[in-house]
Amino acid sequence: MGLIATLTGFRLLRFLVRAMVLVIAVLVVYLVVTGVQVWLTSRQYLPRPSDAIVVMGSAQYNGIPSPDLAARLDEAELLWKQRWARTIMVTGYTQPGDLFTEAEASARYLEDAGIPASDILEAGGIDSWENLSGAAPELLARGDKTVLMVTDPFHEDRSMAIATTVGLIPTPTPTQTSPIRGTATVPYFAKEALAVGLGRIVGYQQLSSWSTSIG
Repeated sequence: MGLIATLTGFRLLRFLVRAMVLVIAVLVVYLVVTGVQVWLTSRQYLPRPSDAIVVMGSAQYNGIPSPDLAARLDEAELLWKQRWARTIMVTGYTQPGDLFTEAEASARYLEDAGIPASDILEAGGIDSWENLSGAAPELLARGDKTVLMVTDPFHEDRSMAIATTVGLIPTPTPTQTSPIRGTATVPYFAKEALAVGLGRIVGYQQLSSWSTSIG
């Protein structure tokens, strides 16, 4: 009986190890495929007539957009001047100690570029989900459903996925002048592949809730 029990235990252990290896292999393949999809979306730039332009928030310093945010806003300005859409929704909240929200800094930047304040809307949130879930109700109430998504290329896939979740119809128009480029984008793509992979499984709202709790 002792030998039989030992053999049974060994077989069970071998089965569990194989199952664990299989699960890990599936997860790795899933993340790699997701990463490829994130990368492919980052290469798409397909402006078309839309109801609004949505700019995803990024850091600002005392009312002055960071180079990353400025690149996004420059892209939105270009799309607006090319008349792909007549409304720009800027997003983003504050970090502790900030005097301006990212949205406020973005609106000021666009107004300085000559875009009328009447064409600029603001919504705030601490992450991508909150930005878009806050922006969507105002846009939809105006009848603005089709949107051009402006953010960094590596962030485009997740932004579009969240926009779809909150009822918008997004088209990829990532900034073409991001200061984050080359090998510097590798950790950003890795982060986005993980975020998109998890978001597809648990939902982007739940992922946002987890991030807020951890923060």
